[in-house]
Amino acid sequence: MANTTALNTNGAQLLFIKMVLSNWQTQNQRLSALFEKLSDEDLAKETAPGRNSGVYLLGHMAAIHDMLFPLLGLGDRFYPELDEVFVRNPDRSGLPVPATALLRQYWSKVSTTLDQHFISLSPDEWFSRHNSVSEEDFLKEPHRNKLNIIINRTNHLSTHLGQLTYLSK
Repeated sequence: MANTTALNTNGAQLLFIKMVLSNWQTQNQRLSALFEKLSDEDLAKETAPGRNSGVYLLGHMAAIHDMLFPLLGLGDRFYPELDEVFVRNPDRSGLPVPATALLRQYWSKVSTTLDQHFISLSPDEWFSRHNSVSEEDFLKEPHRNKLNIIINRTNHLSTHLGQLTYLSK
């Protein structure tokens, strides 16, 4: 009986991981496709009057997803310099913004590399603590795991995908 329970638990974990990663990949692919579809001129526009521009959201998403590497224990970030412009400050802060073509490259590299890492993680790794929670806190709150970070980031991604659709012709 214990073996059957272990198999069911493991099967449920695998199914849950597959559901979460499938949603992540779907939303990430939609956002990537939209970034490819939108011209540099489209991205320069505000998503709504007084709201973020598409360029800002492109840089913001590249920066936020780049933060996943150390958070999930996957290695160092590629572009920590993006934080000042796209995380710590609002759009139109007056700070120099990298060229849109460069931000597109950053987004592509971060997304592709994350996908490569995600397929290599085991269920135990997905349900282990992420690097922003202490071991002590994780014992009390085991839901603060790596997979939960992907759920959170998928929601974040979906929010900005919705905003960026307003730039689509």
